Amino acid sequence: MADTPAPNGNGAAPAEDQSPAINALAQYAKDLSFENPNAPRSLQPQESGPQINIQVNVNAKQLAEADFEVELTLEGDAKINNEVLFAFELNYAGIFRMRNIPQDQLHPAVMIECPRLLFPFARQIIAEAVRNGGFPPLYIDPIDFVGLYRQKAFEAQNQQAGQTGPLAS
Repeated sequence: MADTPAPNGNGAAPAEDQSPAINALAQYAKDLSFENPNAPRSLQPQESGPQINIQVNVNAKQLAEADFEVELTLEGDAKINNEVLFAFELNYAGIFRMRNIPQDQLHPAVMIECPRLLFPFARQIIAEAVRNGGFPPLYIDPIDFVGLYRQKAFEAQNQQAGQTGPLAS
């Protein structure tokens, strides 16, 4: 029986994998609220579709050297003629282990890639809550987490510039 060379081709044991990785260690709903304040009147057939408003927020905190808790918050409501049909709030979170990610790319990875991994699960929870409230399921369109990250960075930069501007004392 012939010896099989190690994967690196030189007969030595392979080195520890140094490729960047994001591992989801856990994910969970921290808070879920669904309100149907005008039922059963709100469940009657409507002549027009509702106006749906959705807000998205992402927060993260470091738990250990490589572990982060990332929270994706989705809040929204549906209204017809300023009357609320339903409202919801979901705070969905995950614990992520970040390995071999360069320091300058760590913050974007945590704030973009982690919520991108959480989103499909949060979307399904919202759809089911709305359906269980007596309405057709609400499938939220995909979210541009890169755009959201850039917007937050721009707002933070402007806020910082406003605090240190020429009128600051």
